[in-house]
Amino acid sequence: MTVFLCGFMGCGKTTVGKLAAKKLGCGFYDSDEVIVEREGMSIPEIFAQKGEAYFRQVEVEVIKSLCDKKAVVACGGGAMLNPESAAAAAKAGAVIFLDLDFETCYARISGDENRPIVMSSTKEELEERFNSRQQVYMKHSTMQIDGSGNPMTTAELIADAVKMLK
Repeated sequence: MTVFLCGFMGCGKTTVGKLAAKKLGCGFYDSDEVIVEREGMSIPEIFAQKGEAYFRQVEVEVIKSLCDKKAVVACGGGAMLNPESAAAAAKAGAVIFLDLDFETCYARISGDENRPIVMSSTKEELEERFNSRQQVYMKHSTMQIDGSGNPMTTAELIADAVKMLK
């Protein structure tokens, strides 16, 4: 089974995902890292040279390519907003929404030059994006996990939830 972690930028998908994968004895992938490797350029370079629409299409292809893996996949913040990605992920396994408040996410992502959307948005615009995405994340997820605990505790919650799904 593939376990996809979704949620807003900075909610801890990569940090917690690595720990959850270890607990589950499976592989780990970060969809953004897979995209960077595949494209041979950073996400800001992809956005600048090819645009966000191109990035989103590659993101869909990468999510689909990870659907047959026994792994935990940390999805980019926008990956599950695409119905095609969301449907493929749901069919392949579990989609877990890692829920965390905006202020914590913002504190983690503020000034991160590897996040083009962060660098081109005000705090208010990011909060608006955060609020609009919450319902979509919930709609496309199998379950919701509170990401406000420490990473190990959150990883344990994910591992326990996945074991119950098997």
